[in-house]
Amino acid sequence: MASKRIALGIEYNGSAFNGYQMQSAGTRTVQDELEKALSKVADEPVRLTCAGRTDTGVHATGQVVHFDTSVPRELKAWMLGGNTNLPRDISIHWVREVSDDFSSRFSAISRRYRYILFNRRVRSAVFQHNVSWAFEHLDDVAMHEAAQHLLGEHDFSAFRSSQCQAKHANREMQKISVKREGDYIILDIKANAFLHHMVRNIMGTLMAIGRAEQPVDWMQEVLQGRDRKSAGMTAQAAGLYLINVEYPPEHGLPDSGWLPQLS
Repeated sequence: MASKRIALGIEYNGSAFNGYQMQSAGTRTVQDELEKALSKVADEPVRLTCAGRTDTGVHATGQVVHFDTSVPRELKAWMLGGNTNLPRDISIHWVREVSDDFSSRFSAISRRYRYILFNRRVRSAVFQHNVSWAFEHLDDVAMHEAAQHLLGEHDFSAFRSSQCQAKHANREMQKISVKREGDYIILDIKANAFLHHMVRNIMGTLMAIGRAEQPVDWMQEVLQGRDRKSAGMTAQAAGLYLINVEYPPEHGLPDSGWLPQLS
C-alpha cells in the first residue's frame, strides 16, 4: 500500500518533560510519548518530525508534527487512538492528510510564541509551572517600545544560546508586542524562525528595561552588538508557549493553536 503523510496539531504542558526532542533512554520527552502512542495505533513504529523543538519546561498549544505511514487508518483513528494512549499532559487536537512535499518544519513560513510573566510581589501557587514570575514592577510600555527595535530582518546573535546549532543567526521578526493584563505581562512574538533560547533571551532583556535598569534604546544597542554577553538574562522556561505555526494555504491546515489567557 502506498505511503501517506499525516500532519497533526499538538498541545502539551511542558512542565514534566525534558523538552520535545527524544533523548537518551529514561528521559521523558514529548516526542517519545507521541511516538509510543501513535505506534500503538499503527501497530508499527512511527517516527515524527516537528515544526519546532521546545526546551525543558516550555509548553505548546500549536505544535505541528508529521509522519509517513502505509498503515490503513481513518484520520479520526489517529486522533482518538493517539489521545487514548497519550498521558494527560499531551493532546492531539487535529489530524490531516497532506501532500508528500509537506514538512512540518521546512514548509512553515512563521512561528508565533507567547510569553506570560506573572508580575506581582507574591508568586502564584496555582500557576507556578505555567507562567514565569517577577516580583519587581515592570513598565510594559517601555518594554513594548524597546521591542519594536527588533522588527525586520536582523542578525539575532545577541539572543541565541551558546548551544544553538543554527547555521546563521539571521531571522525576520514579523510582529512583536508587550502588554499588561492585570498582574500579567504578555509578550507576543512572531518570526519566520527562531534561534535556541531566542524568545527567552529577548524577554530577559526586556525585563531589564522594564525594571528601568536600562533605557529603551538599549535594545537596539544589544541587537547591533551581536554579543550574547551584553544582553539580559535568559527568562524562565515556564512562561513560554509555542502557540502557532503558519503554513502556505495550499496545504489546507487549520489554525494550529490558541492563545493561553490567564488574566
